[in-house]
Formats: sequence, C-alpha cells, structure tokens
Amino acid sequence: MTNSKGKYKKVSKLFLEEGVEHMRRTALTLVIIGALNWLLVGLFEWDLVTALFGGDAHRESSGFSRIIYTLVGLAGLYCIALLFRDDDRARAR
Repeated sequence: MTNSKGKYKKVSKLFLEEGVEHMRRTALTLVIIGALNWLLVGLFEWDLVTALFGGDAHRESSGFSRIIYTLVGLAGLYCIALLFRDDDRARAR
C-alpha cells in the first residue's frame, strides 16, 4: 500500500511541475509581447496594442521615456531566448 502512495505522489508532483512550467512560459510570452510593444513605442512612437484594439496608435513621448521603452523592448528580445531554454536546474530537483 505504501508503494502505491509513493507512485501517486510522484505522478501528482509531475502534473504540478508541468502546470508551473506552462504558467511560466505563458507569463514569459506575455512579458515578451508587452516588451516588444514598448520597443515599438520607443523606436517609432507607435503602439501596436492600441492599433489592434482601438485608439490612437501614435504615442508621443519625451526622449528619456523613449530610451527607457527601448531598453525594456531590448530586454524582451533577450527574454525570447529564455522562453525556449530548458531549465536544467528545475529538472535536477
């Protein structure tokens, strides 16, 4: 009887880990989309989300704001690599 409980714990842990991995990838995808939108705002003063869902897509910003938006966008480009990386540390546990 103890052996079957151990199997159920392993299976439930596996499903939990897969759910967490799915949530991590979903959250990272949304962060990347948002960062790329800010990159467009920083470089071209154009808001893709507003253009898709209504409103004035042209967004005027100060020079300093545009630098910050561009940096956030570049960080989003870097995060694309993280999206497709296997997390070996999580598997080692």
